[in-house]
Amino acid sequence: MSTPPERLPKLTEVVDVARTETAASVAERLAAARAAQTPPPSEDQLVQRILADVQRQVDLMLETRMREAIAPALTRLTDALVRETRAELASTLRDVVARAVSQELSRHRTR
Repeated sequence: MSTPPERLPKLTEVVDVARTETAASVAERLAAARAAQTPPPSEDQLVQRILADVQRQVDLMLETRMREAIAPALTRLTDALVRETRAELASTLRDVVARAVSQELSRHRTR
């Protein structure tokens, strides 16, 4: 690591660019220092990280496949439910109309 400059230039002074380090070289040195400081992950850490990644991928794939598999079944069930509900409603409506007609006819007969 280089030593800091003895004095800082003023804004009006001309700075010799050849002597100064570029931001890229400083960043490279910092990255190298950080890499040297952090120990490589242990086998358990790698296993846990990879297992978590695979679990996320499996969850997403399972959800997608389940949606693809269930969608046609839900559509068929919904269609059947609509048909049954319409049939039941039609039957109930026929019963209600038949009672109303019967009541109306009985009123006219009693007069």
